[in-house]
Amino acid sequence: MRALSRHPVRAAVLWAAVAALAMVFLFVNSGFDFDYVIPKRLARLAAMLIGGVCVAWSAIAFQTVTGNRILTPAIMGYEAVYLLLQALLMLIMGTESLVLLDANGNFALSVLLMLGYSWVLHRWLFRDGRNDVYVLLLVGLVLTMVIGTVTQFVQLRISPGEFSVLLGFSQASFNRAEPVQLLVAGVLVAAVCLAGRRTLPILDVLALGRDQAMSLGVDHRRAVRLQLALIAVLVAVSTSLLGPTAFIGIFVANTAYALAGTFRHRVTLPTGCAIAIGTFILAQLAVEHVFNYRTTVGILVNLVCGVWFLALMARARRAA
Repeated sequence: MRALSRHPVRAAVLWAAVAALAMVFLFVNSGFDFDYVIPKRLARLAAMLIGGVCVAWSAIAFQTVTGNRILTPAIMGYEAVYLLLQALLMLIMGTESLVLLDANGNFALSVLLMLGYSWVLHRWLFRDGRNDVYVLLLVGLVLTMVIGTVTQFVQLRISPGEFSVLLGFSQASFNRAEPVQLLVAGVLVAAVCLAGRRTLPILDVLALGRDQAMSLGVDHRRAVRLQLALIAVLVAVSTSLLGPTAFIGIFVANTAYALAGTFRHRVTLPTGCAIAIGTFILAQLAVEHVFNYRTTVGILVNLVCGVWFLALMARARRAA
């Protein structure tokens, strides 16, 4: 009981640190310009908040469903589908696609395409059987490789100028988010979180494994399909809003497990959200005030989280 009582304190400390980082991000070197600088930073902060919740919730829920702590939803091919869409738009319409669709149209089309991809994948593969989740992961991994290869082929067909624009979509960024996108994304994420909050006890049971969950009365097939549907929405929103964020999910999830000291989702999910948001803010502060925009948030996040992931694997190997 004493250990459990420390969990809210840890979460409160994390969120207090995130709030302090948010204040630093908003006001440092801003000149307290509430006409331009502060509103722009508020928009980027909102993108970090929404993206952080999406990344943390989807990664932790996905690892629970798959029973694997080194997987992220990126293995299902959502980010590959997003990059293929951007490449095809450049191939078909060139840079005019930025004007014809604008940021809001691109966001809506990306979300709809990734949700459609998820629906087709689940509809096709989810049948009664013991290995549905593992078959889904295998097919998702193969599709990711195939779609990535097609994207590379498309990239060879576009001009260098169009490729430089496409490269911007392949990196995580908080500068692309528009107010309409943030509003729509916020509503979608809030709806998913409200729906997912009711399933947290079921997620705790799913973490025990398929056989144990079924013995405790959980409809495993239905519960997994629901969680994958919620994950698909979160990944579609975060990828369309920020761009690909592959490695950070592993970092956030495993750090949340370590700091929370428990695998109960009512503790790990808020902890993971705070870690993800704080990581995004720290990366953006480093880009602006340390590297003076000579690098990107995506590069920093993938570098740090990738090195951390390799260290985690090496530690696990030594422990074994």
